[in-house]
Amino acid sequence: MTLEKPSPCKVNFILNILGRRADGFHELETVMHPVPVCDQVSVQRAGARIQLSCSHPELPTDARNLVFRAATSFRETAGVSDGIKLHLEKRIPLAAGLGGGSGNAATTLLALNELFGRPLNEAQLFQIAASLGSDIPFFLQSQPALAAGRGELVTSLQSFPTLKGAAIFLVHPGFGIATAWAYRELARFPAALNGRPGRARRLIEAMRGEDLHAAGRQFYNSLEAPALEKFPILVMYQAFLREQGADVALMSGSGSTTFALFPSLAKAEAAVEPFRSRFGRSSWIATVALS
Repeated sequence: MTLEKPSPCKVNFILNILGRRADGFHELETVMHPVPVCDQVSVQRAGARIQLSCSHPELPTDARNLVFRAATSFRETAGVSDGIKLHLEKRIPLAAGLGGGSGNAATTLLALNELFGRPLNEAQLFQIAASLGSDIPFFLQSQPALAAGRGELVTSLQSFPTLKGAAIFLVHPGFGIATAWAYRELARFPAALNGRPGRARRLIEAMRGEDLHAAGRQFYNSLEAPALEKFPILVMYQAFLREQGADVALMSGSGSTTFALFPSLAKAEAAVEPFRSRFGRSSWIATVALS
């Protein structure tokens, strides 16, 4: 039996860095929202070891891959001796700030737990996820969420009323931004490195209203400080998408993906051809309804 699961991505409506911690990580507060643009993870029992294949030639298929590591940790924690065969079909761009790899790891954990009859409880799955990466626990649930600490302290939120009928426009420019580089460069931007606590809560309150354009003033990403300086094309993306009617335009995570929120899917889709006419046809673009 082969079990296939969609592996969604996410955007950060706010990513507020609150300083560097003694353990080398950064304290932060973020509001993440799932986006139904998905990779696909397939799992089955096979052989005596872990085997991983992937549609993307640049991704390793050994312990350097989060899917492989998630499967390894699952076997160890669940006491499973059976071999596992996995396949990862990649559709989400790499190094995009969309949490594609994190989502793949979390989806692998959920799929394997289902395949083997749910030997692990939620707390055990969460512990594995948090040990593998800061964003991974978010993908164990399917709601928008507030995350704190280094990102692993996740509190699920109700759907935001202000997003009723709204859609998202995602554009990846064809180059990635390394997360480690973005955080390292924050040292040159003290205000972005040491943000004011409470911005995430203010955004959540604003998103409980009905005016997406007004709520858009609360969207913020500390990591834009170094990224937009180095890649001014991303500034141009945001300005253009606002001109096309977006209520919000922001870089997600450490980039390089820009996302824009439109009041309807029709308006998001209507921006695709003007964007391609202005910036060329080489960028990866996706549009999808959020509610």
